[in-house]
Amino acid sequence: MKLLGSGNPKTLKGEKLGYLTFILHLAPAQRSGYQVCPCATEGCKAACLNTAGRGRFDKTQAARIRKTRMFFEDRENFLIQLVKDIEAGIRKGDRGNMIPVFRLNGTSDIRWEVYPVVRDGVTYPNIFGAFPDIQFYDYTKIPNRRNIPSNYHLTFSRADGNEHNVNIAVGHGMNIAVVFSTPKKDDLPETYMGFPVYDADEHDLRFLDPYNHISGLRAKGQAKGDLTGFVVNI
Repeated sequence: MKLLGSGNPKTLKGEKLGYLTFILHLAPAQRSGYQVCPCATEGCKAACLNTAGRGRFDKTQAARIRKTRMFFEDRENFLIQLVKDIEAGIRKGDRGNMIPVFRLNGTSDIRWEVYPVVRDGVTYPNIFGAFPDIQFYDYTKIPNRRNIPSNYHLTFSRADGNEHNVNIAVGHGMNIAVVFSTPKKDDLPETYMGFPVYDADEHDLRFLDPYNHISGLRAKGQAKGDLTGFVVNI
């Protein structure tokens, strides 16, 4: 079973910058019977982009559930397939003269840094060690992730009720992603929490964002009607 996909409307914007993004979409929160979003809030679960685009199809949802259950019930083969998919993504990027990059938490928040991976008969501490020259990136709501490899970029996601964790993440030097309710397309605030706001809707390549910035996102889909505090009103 193929694990990684590409063609997400937002990640396609990165192709103009020379990057080809591959994303792993699992069934978020506990939709598969297993928890993959340990710090999920009510607001983020309601606004989750799991059903955006192709995610609205039952076939896609069933595939995400199968992948998630495979991760928990047959992890060895899951990780073997993940290595194969990343290798295929690298080859595809090379053929198109593009830089391949990978998001493993498209609709999940798993600590990938703690799972050993075997590649070409060698055991690595994690998938990032198996591909040291490849850029990985994700959003996370887990504030205390440690020993993050240099080729894995994490942006912390602000949500309803996780202000304490936001402060922890800021203390760790992480950029913070914030979803704003904007009356007009270009109305992101100039600053938030004392940091300049960067327009993170321009592309999905968070590892290119300037340091010590807020990655500003506009409310989309179900998030436009948010009443939980997940979306910051301006």
